[in-house]
Amino acid sequence: MTTVKNKEYDATSIKILEGLDAVRKRPGMYIGSTDKRGLHHLVWEIVDNAIDESINGYGDYIKITLNKDGSITVEDHGRGVPTGMHESGHTTPEVIYTILHAGGKFEEGSYKVSGGLHGVGASVVNALSKWMNVVIYRDGAVHSITFENGGHVKEPLKKIGTTNRTGTTVTFLPDPEIFKSTNFSFTTITERMQESAFLLSGITIEVEDEEDNRNVKYHYEAGLINFVEYINEGKTTLHKVINFNGIKQGIEVDIALQYQEGYNENILSFVNNVKTSDGGSHETGFKSGITKAFNEYAKENNILKSKDASFEGSDVREGLSAVINLKVPENLLQFEGQTKGKLGTPEARTVTEQITYENMKFFLEENREIAVTIVEKASRSKVAREAARKAREAARQGKGKEKKDKILSGKLAKATGKNTAISELFLVEGDSAGGSAKTGRNRETQAILPLRGKVLNCEKASSNDIHSNEELNTLTYAIGAGIGNDFDPSESNYGKVIIMTDADDDGAHIQILLLTFFYRFMRPLIEAGMLYIANPPLYAIDYGKYKEYVATDEELEEKKKTIKQSYKVQRFKGLGEMDADELYETTMNPATRSLIKVSITDAALAEKRVSVLMGDKVEPRKEWINENVDFTLEDDFRR
Repeated sequence: MTTVKNKEYDATSIKILEGLDAVRKRPGMYIGSTDKRGLHHLVWEIVDNAIDESINGYGDYIKITLNKDGSITVEDHGRGVPTGMHESGHTTPEVIYTILHAGGKFEEGSYKVSGGLHGVGASVVNALSKWMNVVIYRDGAVHSITFENGGHVKEPLKKIGTTNRTGTTVTFLPDPEIFKSTNFSFTTITERMQESAFLLSGITIEVEDEEDNRNVKYHYEAGLINFVEYINEGKTTLHKVINFNGIKQGIEVDIALQYQEGYNENILSFVNNVKTSDGGSHETGFKSGITKAFNEYAKENNILKSKDASFEGSDVREGLSAVINLKVPENLLQFEGQTKGKLGTPEARTVTEQITYENMKFFLEENREIAVTIVEKASRSKVAREAARKAREAARQGKGKEKKDKILSGKLAKATGKNTAISELFLVEGDSAGGSAKTGRNRETQAILPLRGKVLNCEKASSNDIHSNEELNTLTYAIGAGIGNDFDPSESNYGKVIIMTDADDDGAHIQILLLTFFYRFMRPLIEAGMLYIANPPLYAIDYGKYKEYVATDEELEEKKKTIKQSYKVQRFKGLGEMDADELYETTMNPATRSLIKVSITDAALAEKRVSVLMGDKVEPRKEWINENVDFTLEDDFRR
């Protein structure tokens, strides 16, 4: 894609908006949390600055090093942070790394496009670090500045050598008084960096773990083509990856797509290297453009007759994997919400739709065999969708009710209330636990569906196997919102679907099998935030007049230390060992229970994980387990 370099980047490019206050006192306001996710957010803040340099044409190499002392280093070959005196009277690096909202991205012209947090990141990372060191390679000289205890200057900026390269190297140690854990995950970082390398074709990103002696390099000349190939690895695809790009109104659009035999849609979108997980105007434009192109092609080639209804978007996108990557100039960039999860730029919709329509229309006309294959797939989807619609209408009119009632009879204990928004469906492992759950539940809002044994692995099974499976049919009828492309979460009989299994290996296996089913056939349920996992306790502790429950061995040991009298510990081998009152109080009562909400934070990674861990191929699964699972009694959080 075309890169436009901009005006001089020097001390005058840096603008100060406000001081760095309250970051250490309220870190969640700046990085979201102080858990593992917040810890890694520090890395992304510094890496985003390096990536912004690359996006704008400066530097083709980024390296991240997990150091033995627990610190982390981010090195880039960009222009290097300006080292002159700032108008505030401080050196420019001191301003950048100690003043909130100080950065080159606020000065028009320094960056054409930017995906970072507009200069906030560097100072926030410094504020939350025990120490930070910045080494700058620029104008033939090497400069260094060191900070400690949340951004206080320890060693002012000084020249420490000469150089013939440019760039910035930032090393920092997260403050253990702020973060629950300061151990970085090699896997988390490499997965994120691989994604960035796909988007920055021709750029090399290296990640090294000095303690465990691991090193990976990512470099993709084909960029988005390689990205889509990665997403569809192991799947039966219908054609080679289609890639096209264009520039309109200053917005650069790069898209790659490929159809595979399955029917799940997998669209990933990015703007200035920031993942737009909630979509936005560019995704809307892409969907409109591709639907328009296929409808016109089908009608012009008499595949759709004049009397036939047009394809809907879901028909055209069945089995589609696509990556949309936009570069939007700063003056047009609009995100909805603080997390930048959704693009709001109106121009992006029009531009993406036009470029998608023009290129897909041309491709279909020039590649008839591929075009017919995809259109026929869309036609089958259209037929299935229309049949499902008729079935839904018949069900609403009472037709087919007999079959549904017969399937659910004796299995589903329905909720008596009519408010589906507050109704909950518990999928309970085993008849014994199901009996306790039925007895102890809140009958007005809670329905119980006991599961007999392990459900089908939907990643390995055929569509016929899935649609004829009694357990999955029962589950589908109970939820009542359809299945596959026909699934509509707004029609669900329940506002929450809760998987409730034993806290053992078998229970975990059942969870995984159910999650695979929901991901493949009811994914909008997850995306709507309606799928949960119950978190039953592992132990009950009786002491004196008190009885308390804990979920883990660690919690048990901590609790024992606080009890000053004799106590008795009971370990629950399964949900069935609890009586109705215990099960309700610990696992089902909204006032006292603990639920885990299932969400998809990384669509590409989720697709890869499900395919590798639940699919037919043994070697990729074995390789992933050997690399990521530590077969000891202790967690290795560096992985």
